[in-house]
Amino acid sequence: IAQRQIVLLPLDISTLVDRQTKQRLSRTVPDILQKNMSAPVLFVIVGKNEPLFEAEIDTHSSLGAPGQNDLSTRQNYFVLHSALDLVEKSAWTTNNMYLRVVDKVNHQQVSTFLTAANVKFMLLHGGKGEEVVKNFFNEVYGYYVKLSMNPFYKYDTPITSKAFEARVRAAARAYLS
Repeated sequence: IAQRQIVLLPLDISTLVDRQTKQRLSRTVPDILQKNMSAPVLFVIVGKNEPLFEAEIDTHSSLGAPGQNDLSTRQNYFVLHSALDLVEKSAWTTNNMYLRVVDKVNHQQVSTFLTAANVKFMLLHGGKGEEVVKNFFNEVYGYYVKLSMNPFYKYDTPITSKAFEARVRAAARAYLS
């Protein structure tokens, strides 16, 4: 068996890319970043063993309906799921309920709010301001407390209330647009 050696030489990318390609890339990269920043946010409430509530919210639409393809939606859920371990780790380092950004993936950030009952509010967004996200979490936490005080809601079960979903979507449009 013959062995091959691969020699890596440092290259300057400017020698490989002509002026026209550079101009096209300089226009394309900001467009990609802008599309990513305006992408829908994904909000999930996670109980002890399962998600209790999920909402993909398009903050630039008046309806707040999901607008991404299936692959990116699955990728977003994967990012949130993989951040759960980081949430558990961050919970031991602070006494605050708002854990701030616990993970960053591909220009997206995962912010988390942890309730006293260890229910996690997770938000996947494209880099919103910290104070804005905190205000969003506080408002949704108020809605969650009101829901949990409802005698017809059993703790740690999926949230099926249409009124709760409408309020969360309205708060997302108000704070995260």
